[in-house]
This record gives sequence, structure tokens and C-alpha cells, in this order.
Amino acid sequence: MPVPRFARAALCAAGMLALLSACGGGEKRAEADIAASQVTTIGVNSYLWRASLDALSFMPLLQADSAGGVIVTDWYANPQSPSERMKVTVSILDQDLRADALRVAASRQVNQNGQWVDAPVRAATVQKLEEVILTKARDLRQSAIRE
Repeated sequence: MPVPRFARAALCAAGMLALLSACGGGEKRAEADIAASQVTTIGVNSYLWRASLDALSFMPLLQADSAGGVIVTDWYANPQSPSERMKVTVSILDQDLRADALRVAASRQVNQNGQWVDAPVRAATVQKLEEVILTKARDLRQSAIRE
């Protein structure tokens, strides 16, 4: 009976990992590398997912699709500046913990005469949020490796 394609790929990957674990890095390093790219039951990189949820925990969530890797917040107004509000969408695009596996988009509105009007978002705001998420994800990964 022929072996299904996905089973062959899994066996090949397991064999490659076994070979890599024997190469100077040791067993601990191979386990860490597996953990870094391993997909859990959520479908995307778990470190990026958890870090994104943690970074956005102060904002109300509209959608959190772990299978598709999308988190959408509702509008959030900082109590110090109630005439301004933000909405954020985070997309996790890959199963690996990489900077290019994360995409953050933000919308901003300001209240003018009782009406919410779209306003530009500074690029630095989105970049800072991406940095926060990536740093948290790396910290989570490092914690998992140490355990």
C-alpha cells in the first residue's frame, strides 16, 4: 500500500531533524529549533499569537481567528485623549517565528464636532507595535527553551 504524500513528508522531516540534532548543536538546540517553528493546534506560530494577544490585551477584541492568524480589535480610546481612537489588525502570516511573519495595520480616528473622522496613523506607531509583539514572542520562545 503506498504511503500518503504528507506521511512521506513528515518522515523525511523527522529524518532531517534527527540528522541535524547530531550536528554539533546538540539535542537541546534541535528541540529549540523545532519549538520555534512548531505549529500547535492553533495553526500559526504560537509565540507570535500569544505575544500579539498580550500586546493588545488593553484593547477590546472583535475577532481572534487562531486558524487564520488574524486578530482584530474594536475601537479603543485612551482615557488621556478621549477625542482620539485606534483600531488594530494583526495578521500572522507564517508558522515560523520571523519578523516578516507578522503584519500590523492600524486605523485612527479623531472626534471633530461630535463626528469621528479618519486620521493618518504615524508609521512609527505601527512599527513600535510590531517591535513589542516580536520582542514578546522572542521572550516567550526563550522561556520555553529554558524549561
